Amino acid sequence: MTDTKLTPRQHTSWKYMGFYILAIALGVINGLFPTPAGLTAAKFISDIFIRMFSFVSVPIIAVTLCLTLATLGTSAVSKALWKRTLTYTVTTTVLAASVAALLYAFISPENYVRQSSEELLLSDVGLSDKKDYLEYFVNVFPDNILAPLVNGNILSVLLIAIITGIAIRYMRNDKNRECILSLLSGFQEIIFIIIKWIILILPLGLFGFISVCVEQFSSGLQIGGLASYFTVVVGANLIQGLIILPGFLLIKKLNPLKIFSGMFNALTVAFFSKSSAATLPITMECAEKNNGINPKVSRFVLPICTTINMNGCAAFILTTVMYLMQNDGAQIGPTLLIMWVGIASLAAIGNAGVPMGCYFLSASLLSSMGVPIELLGIIFPIYAVLDMIETALNVWSDSCIATVVDKDLKNKAEKLGIKLPVTPE
Repeated sequence: MTDTKLTPRQHTSWKYMGFYILAIALGVINGLFPTPAGLTAAKFISDIFIRMFSFVSVPIIAVTLCLTLATLGTSAVSKALWKRTLTYTVTTTVLAASVAALLYAFISPENYVRQSSEELLLSDVGLSDKKDYLEYFVNVFPDNILAPLVNGNILSVLLIAIITGIAIRYMRNDKNRECILSLLSGFQEIIFIIIKWIILILPLGLFGFISVCVEQFSSGLQIGGLASYFTVVVGANLIQGLIILPGFLLIKKLNPLKIFSGMFNALTVAFFSKSSAATLPITMECAEKNNGINPKVSRFVLPICTTINMNGCAAFILTTVMYLMQNDGAQIGPTLLIMWVGIASLAAIGNAGVPMGCYFLSASLLSSMGVPIELLGIIFPIYAVLDMIETALNVWSDSCIATVVDKDLKNKAEKLGIKLPVTPE
């Protein structure tokens, strides 16, 4: 007979689940029946929590990844960790772009027809900061060690952390090496203590996020002639999140519902905050505490995936570029779709850590091909919804990859007769 008694950790998790549900309910009520005072409070709370998440997300990527690489070693298990993380990341991203391509071919979105000349005024909305596509990659290489931290350029932080972590492994002076590792370990412990404090009051943040989002959407979402385009983007994300990724877990003999339940808090925060990088501390907490992923694995895989595993972004880029090219008169056929599966996947993986990165990358790709991008101004008002769905999908994909890599490495370590090291909590 199976023992169904809840452990203290599980009991605490269910207790906090009640606070999350209450926060969501109150947020929906506050958004549907807004008052000036209620909305002001919600906006204030939302802004504060976004700042707190941003405060810990960049250091946690830098420190945990650097420390993990510095202590990872060159064993067969360590090499497998690298190989599987990159393989699964590329695979899921390509699958996301492929699903979008198939759905685009099946639905064949209709061209957008302007209702009035006034819509031309929307043509530059959100595009004032667009850059040349190659600038995103040039900016990955910082000219100032503090610039990525100040600007929140996650891809630059990732690059610095990887190079620094590997460099520490090759230090010849053991005393200096241990001193640096001790400093990084202490700083990491401080960050995780702060994260635990933030998690304790997270329901308050959810109330703020949900109140603001519900109030914005309660006035009505104007999709108009973009309905078929919207259907492709949302449909591709839902198929990837509800069919492809669970199938990936089932192939590895993992329970998708159990993993989803364990990651529920992180997915909720990702959806309403629209930032997978800001959600990273919660993602790591859920992965380790709820799903039992080895911290040595989660603190390597999740920062990497948060930066380069962009399933939702790949689907958005492919669909958006195809749609605007089609509106410009291009014939969208199988060859073009297949070619753009590769391009969209690479673009998503190389997406720099900038606000609305997928949106700006699409604008840059289209501009480089001479395709008019004014329709992106019409898409801008509905991008907020797409961004929420894409972010949740990205975090869900990150969680799936981390769980699968963790199981693979445990199996490999078992065959080799070794025990995976565990980072102390």
